[in-house]
Amino acid sequence: MRESWRWFGPDDPVSLDSVRQTGATDIVSALHHVPTGDVWTVDEIQKYKSKIESGNSEHSQLVWSVVESIPVHENVKLGREGCDRYIDNWIASMENLAECGISTICYNFMPVIDWTRTDLKYRLSSGAYALRFDQKKFAAFDLFILKREGAYSDYTENEVSEAHDVYLQMSDEEREQLARNIIAGLPGRMTDAYTLDDFRKALAEYADMDHDQFRQNLAAFLNRVLPRAEAIGTHLAIHPDDPPRDMLGLPRIVCTAADLDTLFESHPSKANGITLCVGTYGSRPDNDLPQMARRFGSRIHFAHLRGVIRDPKEQRSFYEAEHLNSDIDMVKVISELLKEEKKRTGSESSPTKEIFIRPDHGHQMMDDIEKTVNPGYSGIGRLKGLAEIRGVIRALSATL
Repeated sequence: MRESWRWFGPDDPVSLDSVRQTGATDIVSALHHVPTGDVWTVDEIQKYKSKIESGNSEHSQLVWSVVESIPVHENVKLGREGCDRYIDNWIASMENLAECGISTICYNFMPVIDWTRTDLKYRLSSGAYALRFDQKKFAAFDLFILKREGAYSDYTENEVSEAHDVYLQMSDEEREQLARNIIAGLPGRMTDAYTLDDFRKALAEYADMDHDQFRQNLAAFLNRVLPRAEAIGTHLAIHPDDPPRDMLGLPRIVCTAADLDTLFESHPSKANGITLCVGTYGSRPDNDLPQMARRFGSRIHFAHLRGVIRDPKEQRSFYEAEHLNSDIDMVKVISELLKEEKKRTGSESSPTKEIFIRPDHGHQMMDDIEKTVNPGYSGIGRLKGLAEIRGVIRALSATL
């Protein structure tokens, strides 16, 4: 497996020199400064690639191998007239990346917002901090802070009552912080943060969008992109919706194994693959991650290895756990990925032989607690996760 590390560019609190010390060999990054919908030019890609790889002559090697992400313009997701030019630009960016030697692209088709959490610094019993999604807090935001039109129809009477109690118990400052946590531009987004009014307007654009139409919009995108990706040897790896279920009245279509079956039945191209985000899929109790890793192994081009612990009383609530101590059997997942790599050996028709993996998210802990960090992307917590994952890989590899 190829050990990779998410890096957010020169302003990332975790420097490339620090990344080298983790033992990771591959960088996962993006041109965060390029506006959504614009073309990533060869010149800009090469400049960024040079920043990452310029120290290789004197230090251990780092290679920009995976893009996360080229954002898909909202007009494409909405299927608006004239969106073809944004798809053309996406294809041009993909082609330019391939010209520069980068052929694995993680992307998502989540409407309006990227991954969503209610708490960006949830204190654990160990004293470390984790990301958390609290369903009751989220409902309180949706119903009583955002006051989304039609929101009440998404909740039972008991859920509305519980959310109201949570809302009343929060101070004004806590309510403002909750809103910022949910709608702010989090790592992985390439747009400015929304105001509440902006957010309401963006959500309203999807008022008449159902799952079938949204799948058709994804299909229209892939119909254009996949033939070219296959021709140039690029592997696309769609990331699941996070959390993997409908929310805020938005249709979500990459949440379960059944969703992936639908995706591959409609678009069987070998370039059409997935990012196996273990923590995201694992936040649904009906997703069996070892089974999914086995079933979709040939489609896995990239894997985010993290786990979550779901609230036993409210399965939609979870916090991000230690990488090897969660509701997900990470050892079994890694075993399935290693078996898939072994299958690929000697197969000319397979995607890249080795699967890119990265320790996704990590606890804010030890010296990082007082530092400014990108939520979920502090250095020490991810280093701990990578070390644990590396140990599992070494141990399992000796027996396969």
